Formats: sequence, C-alpha cells, structure tokens
Amino acid sequence: MRTISNAHVLDELVQRAERLRSDAERRWGTMTPGEMLCHLGDAGDAVLGRRVPPGTAPSNRLLLPIKWLLLYSPIPFPKGVETRPGVNPRKEGTRPGDFARDRARVVDGLRSLAVATPESVSPTHFRFGRMSLRDWHHWAYKHVDHHLRQFGV
Repeated sequence: MRTISNAHVLDELVQRAERLRSDAERRWGTMTPGEMLCHLGDAGDAVLGRRVPPGTAPSNRLLLPIKWLLLYSPIPFPKGVETRPGVNPRKEGTRPGDFARDRARVVDGLRSLAVATPESVSPTHFRFGRMSLRDWHHWAYKHVDHHLRQFGV
C-alpha cells in the first residue's frame, strides 16, 4: 500500500501536484483546481494542528473494518462524498488565492506530515475516528491521490 512515509512515493505525489494546472478540467466533483488545493491545504493543516477547521466536526465514526478498507486496501476513496464545511473552500475553508502559493502549502503539508512525530498530529479524523501516524500517512496518500486523479494528474 502506498504511503507518504515512503520517500519515493512522497516525491511522486509532489511531482504530480506540481503538474496540476490552474485550468485543468475536473473528471468529477465540483471543485476547481484552486479550490481543491485549498481543501488539501486545510486538511493537511488540520492534521498537523496548524489550523483548526471552524465549525463542529461530524461525529459519524466509521466502523473499524470500513476504516481499514478505505485506508489500507487498494480500493480508491469514493467520489462525491461531501467534506466538512471547515475544509470546504466554498463554505468555511480557505478560499483560493495565488495558485502557486496554494500548491506550495499542500506540498509543505505533505512533507511535514511525512516527518511528523505521533505526538504532533491530530489523534482523530472526523470520519475515521482515532488515527495513528501510520493511519495519517496512508490517509494523506489516498486523499491527495484521489484529488489529483480528479484533475487527471
């Protein structure tokens, strides 16, 4: 299973993010490339404790087998699942600004999470419940991969 704790996999993910263009056409969903970068940046900042998303977090925790399937199996994240308002750039999340700066925030978040300590990351995900550092590394890969594939990169 691919994870950002593997330097080669992390570099590949960063290279894909660098190929994203501001005018890329989406294959599904409603976000623009700039909105998607802000969503990823906000999500990464929340994991690292840099930004607490506004609003209350949903308490719908997934059952452990479903969490395991989504994080550790090759099954891709489902399309069309609405995110929480605090990381949604059309609601309470960060709005797109400078595309290169927004992308740099995503890359910095990925690299920071890849070298984070267990004590420095959020202990929970709003849908998956309790999260270990290993869980976060798998989540980060699958989450970013999901959104890059959304725009064909």
